[in-house]
Amino acid sequence: MTVEPGVRATTSILVGDADTASSVGSGDVPVLATPRLLAVAEAATVEAVRKHLGEGRTSVGTRVELKHLAPSPVGARVTIEAELREVDGPRLVFAFSAVDDGGTIVGSGVVHRTIVDRARFLARLTASGQ
Repeated sequence: MTVEPGVRATTSILVGDADTASSVGSGDVPVLATPRLLAVAEAATVEAVRKHLGEGRTSVGTRVELKHLAPSPVGARVTIEAELREVDGPRLVFAFSAVDDGGTIVGSGVVHRTIVDRARFLARLTASGQ
């Protein structure tokens, strides 16, 4: 299978207490934590290419650029759309945006991932003692 620019996926999060900055330790306020926003954005990138990678292959994150632009309180729904913008061999570059149900842009950014052979990647971890 081949991965082509333009594939996209959408995912969302209903902000709960466990998703807040005060819960994950990235701040002390009860709003969507930046690390949780990033995790949901990365999940969208994984989903966008999952069925395009072929047997035994996966992608791993290598770099992130994230702007967290607006707070989202507990109970808010934030929807993240990720689109594959660039493919350079095994290197994938995604753009994403996050919007709440009120239309406010919550965040945006770029996620870089690399396609790897899952078994070989895991074998390297085992060989290094991790």
